[in-house]
Amino acid sequence: MSTQPGLNTAPEHPYGMNLSLGHIMNRRESMRLGLFGTAGLLCAGNVVGSATPVANAGTTPAIKAKAKSVIQIFLWGGMSHIDTWDPKPDAGYDYMGDFRKAIPTNVDGIQLGELFPNMAKQADKFSLIRSMTHRNNGHETAAYLMQTAHAPGERLAYPSVGAVFSHFKSPGYKGLIPPYVVLTQPQGRFSEEGFLGPRMKPFATGGDPNAARFEVEGVISRGITDARQLARRDLLKKMDTMGAAMAASPQIAASEEAKKQAYELILGQGRDVFDLSKEKPELRDRYGRHTFGQDCLAARRMVEAGVPYVVINYPGGWDTHSNHFSTMRRQCPQLDQGIAMLLQDLHDHGLLESTIVWCCGEFGRGPKVDWQPPWNGGRNHYGNVFTSLVAGGGFRGGHIVGSSDKRAEEVQDRPVYPVDLLGSIYALSGIDTKARLPHPMGTEAYVLPSAAEGAKSGGLLTEIM
Repeated sequence: MSTQPGLNTAPEHPYGMNLSLGHIMNRRESMRLGLFGTAGLLCAGNVVGSATPVANAGTTPAIKAKAKSVIQIFLWGGMSHIDTWDPKPDAGYDYMGDFRKAIPTNVDGIQLGELFPNMAKQADKFSLIRSMTHRNNGHETAAYLMQTAHAPGERLAYPSVGAVFSHFKSPGYKGLIPPYVVLTQPQGRFSEEGFLGPRMKPFATGGDPNAARFEVEGVISRGITDARQLARRDLLKKMDTMGAAMAASPQIAASEEAKKQAYELILGQGRDVFDLSKEKPELRDRYGRHTFGQDCLAARRMVEAGVPYVVINYPGGWDTHSNHFSTMRRQCPQLDQGIAMLLQDLHDHGLLESTIVWCCGEFGRGPKVDWQPPWNGGRNHYGNVFTSLVAGGGFRGGHIVGSSDKRAEEVQDRPVYPVDLLGSIYALSGIDTKARLPHPMGTEAYVLPSAAEGAKSGGLLTEIM
């Protein structure tokens, strides 16, 4: 988080006591409590079953649900929009800095920043929302707003969009991999499961998919071979005299089923999903032999396996108050390569029509370059207007929604708020945006805020749905 004076207008911990809800049980504590670490805890949850969502009668969206899975690429820290997906080549050096060119795409009339030649060839597969806005310049509060659509500082700590998906999709989900996965580290900006509790917390893989061995926490561990894992299982089975004696007990039967699923995740088909060596080296090269590129490939393999919600938290982030242009030169080509190949690969596998891909940060970056010390050519937090990318799962490609003004400083037309973006994603995924969420204290809480609660809205993104 930046310490620049005057930029982060919200308090460090804007959610009061609720901020710590997700930290009551951290991952190590979860592993100790679980049957077999993370895998056992999650598999045990599948055996027991999840709470059935409570929805208001007659409020199912009229939009046809097409999406089975979602891949969210979160550019935490906030990526500059004027350097990337909303270029303004005529704005001048003080705004465009080192990147003053815009390049054409395979869709007439759509241009991208010069660092995105691969995405330019895939523009027919995605649409850009160039009028995203919420006017919040605090990392934590803006991240909370973008991933819940609820205003920060309310008395409830709402769950993120991924946790909402996990809640609604878990009852019918039969996969071995948890329904809400984060590559590779959780965001940390807020408690993503909110009041839904630890069972809806994302499974963060840890590790690095670009390493020789993708070490997934609780699934693929350093120094533990398959033979050693099998030997551990056999020893445990021999020692489990109580389980053998009480095999008819429903509780013991559920425990044994959880063990079976846990070992299938550790040693069987579940683990295979994380094994990127099963892909052709040429395909891995096309994604890029860097962490983000291989994150994208891992995400495609997960949605292919039926995982409902996958988040890629961009490694390194985009908080470019200083060293902005050098960071952009390093990271934009990787982002360009990974996203372009992900869209092409999803299309080639017949998955794009059933998989939503959305990409943005918590806000954008100040269009006017800050040349003064200590920033020396940086860009500051900017929530007035920024750009989000959406593709697949019912979103049509090759379109621009809204626009910013000539210097990308304000919305020029068709403002799009977080509630509009998330509401569109929910609607295309068959989740009722007016459904009630279960609160442990029985408090009324709903998937999205209403106008009566002060939520600003420009409407669902029906022009690209």
